[in-house]
Amino acid sequence: MTSRTISVGALARVEGEGGLEITVRDGVVTSAALTIFEPPRFFEALMRGRAFTEAPDIAARICGICPVAYQMSAVHAIEDALGVAVTGPLRDLRRLLYCGEWIESHMLHVHMLHMPDFLGYAGGVEMARDHCDIVRRGLAIKKVGNEIMTLIGGREIHPINVRVGGFYRAPRKSELRALGERLERALEQALEVVRFVAGFDFPDCARDYVFVSLRHPGEYPFNEGRIVSSRGLDIPAREFEANFEEFHVQRSTALHARMRHGDDPYLVGPLARYALNFERLSPLAQEAAREAGIGSICANPYRSIIVRAVETVYALDEALRIVARYEEPEAPHIAIEPRAGVGFAATEAPRGMLYHRYRLEADGSIAEAVITPPTSQNQGLIEEDLKSLVGAFLHLPEDDLRHRCEQTVRNHDPCISCSTHFLRLDIDRG
Repeated sequence: MTSRTISVGALARVEGEGGLEITVRDGVVTSAALTIFEPPRFFEALMRGRAFTEAPDIAARICGICPVAYQMSAVHAIEDALGVAVTGPLRDLRRLLYCGEWIESHMLHVHMLHMPDFLGYAGGVEMARDHCDIVRRGLAIKKVGNEIMTLIGGREIHPINVRVGGFYRAPRKSELRALGERLERALEQALEVVRFVAGFDFPDCARDYVFVSLRHPGEYPFNEGRIVSSRGLDIPAREFEANFEEFHVQRSTALHARMRHGDDPYLVGPLARYALNFERLSPLAQEAAREAGIGSICANPYRSIIVRAVETVYALDEALRIVARYEEPEAPHIAIEPRAGVGFAATEAPRGMLYHRYRLEADGSIAEAVITPPTSQNQGLIEEDLKSLVGAFLHLPEDDLRHRCEQTVRNHDPCISCSTHFLRLDIDRG
């Protein structure tokens, strides 16, 4: 029996800090454990005792890349507790804000975090020296997403214009229409990105995933829908905790999650959304996916970069549709009175489904908050990917094997900072 150890001090091109330990016995990967050592940030505890009006701004600070998902999950859950629903132009603005976040987050991941793996570079800066036009195109698309977030949310990082019941200020019709030309150009560029990434050399590594995402009867899911799975689950957000549970593992400061009725880890994120909602993509996005050769279901995690590019096409297409039909609301928000209650919501962050629950006192203060991020839900699945997929790469030289382990984690774009409310790598072949 041979013994071999591979160490990576810190995983590059993910958000947050953590380690990975892989054990190999007789040429077989017998275990793979993510060791998350980033200090916990206690956002759920920080919410307690605060007024419900403070929740959107506190939740936004959980993540600088996908703050909208945390804001809007909080807002929807609190509105559920208060018995109100936002419709019409205000709902459209929320959906447009999601478009902005998906555009900027997906293009950041595709070009700066994941693409270097396929083109053979240590990072985006090194890649830009040889592929300047490609990086410029990606950052130009990302900039349009940031512009949407600034216009609707007040600023592009940790937006400040979101409130329970709507917004502090609704944009003028002319302000949205001014985005039109830039959105159209970005849409053309996003189609080019889909075609470009579809030409990468992908390992043949399809998995039999349990997909979980939101599904809405009339649209690709952003901020509303029922929780569904590829195994037949179909529940409202308020039944999340009856069907899923978080649990602690000693090696991690982040909770893991699993389905209560089955031991298999499940996958949230672009691959799951795409597989469970393909027919709800716009015709343009569907055609882009078909031309890229991924069909209506993509179960190869290395090809997730294509799905993110397709979702960017959809988000830009959807943004153009919303901008074209937008009419200014009579007021930027609806009136809300505090009351005691419990509210539930799930939305789709770029990295996957995000769940929030809040219990409010009669004066509107938060008595309890529960937040289940997508990365926490995916941690068990990432470990299973490593066990299942890395075995095919054990013959590679040390540096190449290390790279493939890191890429396997980056397939899922984990946000470790969000999940601690990676990567040091040790492989034990003893």
